[in-house]
Amino acid sequence: MDAVFQALANESRRRMLDIVKEEPGIGVGALASDFDVSRIAVMKHLSVLEEANLIVSEKDGRTRKLYFNAAPIQMIHDRWTSEYSAYWAGQLTRIKYLAETRGSDNQPRKNKKG
Repeated sequence: MDAVFQALANESRRRMLDIVKEEPGIGVGALASDFDVSRIAVMKHLSVLEEANLIVSEKDGRTRKLYFNAAPIQMIHDRWTSEYSAYWAGQLTRIKYLAETRGSDNQPRKNKKG
């Protein structure tokens, strides 16, 4: 997780992730053209993103296609929110149950003639 936080700590790398997410399969050259730094600097940023597994690259001839991988971010999210999600799901179920039972108490009862 440290590698993910380190990768996300830099504004340029976050912007690169945004671009790759919006344009899956974008080439390194096309991505580099969106930045006012050298292609080598972009490659260094991409290396950090790949080490954190946030970017997956695929060689296609002389081009490297880039794809966003959300799994590491999802793992971080799950680590700190799973227990709260379960708690609130349980609370909502309890409220639903209470509302349904109170609603059924207010229903008029039918008389049984026998």
